[in-house]
Amino acid sequence: MESRAPPTAGPSTARGVAASGVNGTPLSLRAPVPRDLHGDVGERAQVTAAMDATFAETGAAPAPLLQGLWEYVRAGQEEILLSPYLPASCALLMHVLLCAPFLALDALGSVCQRVRSWRITAGSDPPPTPRQWLDCFCRILCRYVTVVLPASALFQRLRSPRLPQLAPSCWQLFVEVLACVLLFDAFFFVWHYYIHRIPWLYRSIHKAHHQHRNPFALAAQDASSAELLSLLLLSLSCAWLLGCHPLSEVIFHLLNSWLAVEDHCGYNLPLASHRLFPFLGGAPHHQTHHKIKCFNYAPYFTHWDHLFGTYRPPMLEPRESRECRAQ
Repeated sequence: MESRAPPTAGPSTARGVAASGVNGTPLSLRAPVPRDLHGDVGERAQVTAAMDATFAETGAAPAPLLQGLWEYVRAGQEEILLSPYLPASCALLMHVLLCAPFLALDALGSVCQRVRSWRITAGSDPPPTPRQWLDCFCRILCRYVTVVLPASALFQRLRSPRLPQLAPSCWQLFVEVLACVLLFDAFFFVWHYYIHRIPWLYRSIHKAHHQHRNPFALAAQDASSAELLSLLLLSLSCAWLLGCHPLSEVIFHLLNSWLAVEDHCGYNLPLASHRLFPFLGGAPHHQTHHKIKCFNYAPYFTHWDHLFGTYRPPMLEPRESRECRAQ
């Protein structure tokens, strides 16, 4: 009886195995692994294995663009990214940079009628002077250096953040950023409400921020050291409680800073966020709070103020304003 050798994998079989992958997942559907900048083959293998495991478990691989961006950010910079001083330093730097366009608008307002017409207090209150901007910046810088930076560094050491190998998927990034913004908005509403309702809290923590009856962009962080620290810890805690990916956390902090600057900018711009998304209050909503204090406590969205009866539209009758100031 003639014995036959076991069949060997021919070219077509090899192509089939290569096309289907080890776990049966088509390789064409997998996100490509970016080339490591340092040529570390071992780390590339770990990333590949992690991506395979993620794909097998969830069916969703990290987006190639996000994975490439995350690898670029991590490459050789992990010590900097894990520094306990990074969050507070970036918060101050982002705030100053995001305020720059509104500083330019304030400067243009002296020569351009159209820019002046965008100001919420157009015709009744001039834009802040360069001296006011400089004084505000010096106050903020002093409070960050003396209190916010060391205290937030201690919180980061207790938190012990880590840098995962994989970037989030696009859907994960969107969900985590949105969840952080909603959670921060809810926490801030409660904190802000009680700061105003408890007199000693208002005097010792929040009164310094309300020196600006008509705020400007940089004044978003012109507050007491205790308030600045509480807001930074609140935003860090939101990302920590939700277990966000570091890339999602960075985008959340950037969006959070922009919304805070826009809330205090003093301009009702044609393409402002509250005009594009009606569920946001924007600068008119928050400027009403600075004028009459006992309404509009939520920082960004308006649903909490509607639910608890503390919402007031931006345009108020003079009698209403007098009544609220008397409370």
